[in-house]
This record gives sequence, structure tokens and C-alpha cells, in this order.
Amino acid sequence: MKVMILAGGLSHERDVSIRSGRRVWEALEERGYKATVHDVDTTLLPNLRSLDDTVVWPLLHGASGEDGSLQALLELADAPFVGTGSREARVAWVKPVAKAVFARAGVSTPEYVTLPQSLFREVGAENVLAAILSKFTLPLVVKPARGGSALGVSLVTDKEALSQAMVHCFAYGDMAMIEQAIPGTEVAVSVIGHGQDASVLPGVEIVCDGPYDYDARYNPGRVEYFAPARLDAAQAAAVEAAALAVHRTMELRDLSRIDMIVDAAGVAQVIDINIAPGMTETSLFPQAVEASGHELGELYAQIVEGAFRR
Repeated sequence: MKVMILAGGLSHERDVSIRSGRRVWEALEERGYKATVHDVDTTLLPNLRSLDDTVVWPLLHGASGEDGSLQALLELADAPFVGTGSREARVAWVKPVAKAVFARAGVSTPEYVTLPQSLFREVGAENVLAAILSKFTLPLVVKPARGGSALGVSLVTDKEALSQAMVHCFAYGDMAMIEQAIPGTEVAVSVIGHGQDASVLPGVEIVCDGPYDYDARYNPGRVEYFAPARLDAAQAAAVEAAALAVHRTMELRDLSRIDMIVDAAGVAQVIDINIAPGMTETSLFPQAVEASGHELGELYAQIVEGAFRR
């Protein structure tokens, strides 16, 4: 069996994707797999047709890699691949839609509102901002309704900064989600498997000097990680239950990363879903794997074998 790793793409997260692809390739090569790394271009489908006994591992981050498009193409090509199917990926990709789905399953998530850029022009930006501030209390988190790696995300602590945060957000998409910021412990919980066979890896606690933004995520120095997270037994059980509930409710497959805040009451408030989590040297999924006692190559091989059998 061979593994074709797809990395790169044309999204804002291209560089991160390439780094993720390289790290997974290294881990699989060490386990004896014949792995290759490919960009998504005109050679993709001809390469797929020419290869037998090959599993595709899509590691594109952002649009086309996580919005279900690439997964749909792989399904059309009858290519076995790692990760969530196209329909489920499309639901998970749109943050407010995903929140609505898993909230109905009883998973806690911060209050939010989703607004398009066009509405600000039609109704008047000042009027919309005033309405937001009348409904929510500061601080707020403003983020694109689609996307990853904290691109376009701002933490707003005073009302004068809200307008600039909206401008920053709309540079990465035409739909903004304004979410109540929750103080507490930030934890990322990675899940492997599917359905009732899914299991969680140890949570990774994130302590950041300032916002956990793109720079903090991929350039060492501003963040301290604790794997496993420093949680008491009740908190650890809460984040594990929330991660499994999201993974199963959203019908995610093979691997995911569920980001959450454990608030002052010990409630796990889910803030994001990642169906193609980063695999770089500073990424959270590999840290969770190492905290579990597995070698990276061992667990990646398990994921690949499961996709091949499917």
C-alpha cells in the first residue's frame, strides 16, 4: 500500500499545509510506507488513475481542502482517502452551521451571531455595530464564518476596536461570526476513529502571550503547551465527552481536533472544529499523539490502514 499526501493548495494556509504534509510524509516513511507528497493541480486525477493500492491523505487546510470539495472529487474518483466524507465536511466547514448542529446535541458553545458583509453596507455599519454591542458584552471574538489557522480572527476588548475587527475579518471572507468571548482554559482535544469506535487523545492546554493567532500557532515562542492539559478529573471528563459528542454528531471520520474553552463552572464550551488538523512541528494533534504514548508514525499508520480497509 502506498500513501499519496496532498498538501499545498491555493488557500491562505498553503504554507502550513506544505509543512503538515512534509511532517506526515516523514513519519510514514520511518514506518516503511512508500509515501509521496503532491500539490493539487492538473496532474492529480491522472496520478490517481495510474496508482493501485494507494490511500490519499488530504492535508490541505482552508477552502477546498476542508470544505468538502476535494473530498467530493476523491469520492468521484473512487479513491480511498483519510478523513471525513464530503457531505459531513461541508457542514463542519461553516462554523455557525456546525455550532447549530452540535448544540442541538447538547454540546455547549458560546452565544454568537452571523452577519454578511453586504448587510453592513445595506443597513449601515454603525447601526449594525450598535446592535451587536447592545446584545453582547465585551470581550467578543470576531472571526470568518469559514476558515482556519485563526486567520481574520480578532479579540475585541473595547467597542472602538469592533469596527476594525470587522474589516480584518471581511478580508478573509464575506461572512462574519461574532461570538461571546469566554474566559477560561483553552484546550484542544483530538479524536481518532469513527462513530462508536472513536476515542480521544489527551487534551492539549494552550497558554498564549496574547491572542492565539496565526503567528502564535506556527512560530515558536509565544505559546506554552501542556500535554496532557492541567485539568481536574471532572474537567477532563467534560472535555472528553464534548469532543466525542461533536465528532460523533457531526459524523466526522478518522481524525479531528475539537477546540474548546473550559469556563469557570467547568463547562466545556466548544468554539471550533477541524477536520484536517495541522501536523506541523508546533501543531496540537501531533502533541496529543505524543502525550498518548504513541509514536507519530504508529498512529498515522493506524489511520491510513483504517482508510484503506474502508
